Amino acid sequence: MKHFLRVLTQLLVLLYCKCLWRGLKFVIRKVTGRCELQRICYNNKPGARRTLKIETSLKCSKHELLQSAVSVPPDSVEKTIDDIMSLKKINLDTNPQLGISLQACLFQIVGYRNLVVEVEKLRREPYDCENPAHEEMLMKLWKELRPDSPLSDRISKQWCEIGFQGNDPKTDFRGMGLLGLHNLLYFAEHDKATTLQVLHDSLQPKHRNVPKEEASKMSKAEWDKKQFDKAIGYSFAIVGINITDLAYSLLVSGALKTHLYNVAPEMPSLVHFQQTFCYLMQEFHRFWMEEDPCDIMEFNRVRTKFHKSILKQLKNPDMALCPHFTASDLHLVNL
Repeated sequence: MKHFLRVLTQLLVLLYCKCLWRGLKFVIRKVTGRCELQRICYNNKPGARRTLKIETSLKCSKHELLQSAVSVPPDSVEKTIDDIMSLKKINLDTNPQLGISLQACLFQIVGYRNLVVEVEKLRREPYDCENPAHEEMLMKLWKELRPDSPLSDRISKQWCEIGFQGNDPKTDFRGMGLLGLHNLLYFAEHDKATTLQVLHDSLQPKHRNVPKEEASKMSKAEWDKKQFDKAIGYSFAIVGINITDLAYSLLVSGALKTHLYNVAPEMPSLVHFQQTFCYLMQEFHRFWMEEDPCDIMEFNRVRTKFHKSILKQLKNPDMALCPHFTASDLHLVNL
């Protein structure tokens, strides 16, 4: 019986999507004089709120031209927009802004797809100690994080000072390939003061200040333990690679569309992804200190909780995870 009801529900949903919804769209177009793409562009501000709806509309369209529009190469976007306007019988002279708005949305959609491909390529490329370019990046990372401490040798215990697990960092890059190294180096080069502070705190952590309400509920023994116990730090580089994995999963799942469509007025690029990584590193560091775990074995619990908090934020279509980047050089264009 349950199986029958499930099948019946699926059939009703399919009937609604295929027939009733299209019939409703036809009626709305006749009443308003506007197609769905026009209504979306005119009723939603630029950014994720508009682009996500345009993307869904194109993917769910019965026209092959509209369905394929989300996967055209960047140099075909302008022609694709002209074809869409022609298919929808929209006069460019009387709707000049619509073409500009649709083009901006399609560039974001196509750019996101290309970014996923670029990030995946870096993730799949293994670190090669025989590759001079790879070695140069690794040496740069050391110099950025330990400017006053020359590396005694390529294979050295000193790598543990910046959070690698052993004498040779190449083994730690296996999970995320070159993507992990690219992100760590970008963080160190473009936000050096923050990077050095996070590295310092990860090596010499301090307990967060306990709120008065929380302290009042503690027994004297708990308070004394809190005061004298050393807070738990973490391995900076290893956590950086782990947060790279988190950023990668957000990107591939599509959850990061909300953020990237809000901060990249044109095509999201690798730089946008790396800036997002910088934000996630800073936020995870703050989150770790606030959680104040008892030992490093709690890392997965804290990471999972942090991941859920980021996903919750990204459900808001107006969300931009790192607004300080958008305020400087990534202004949203009102198209």
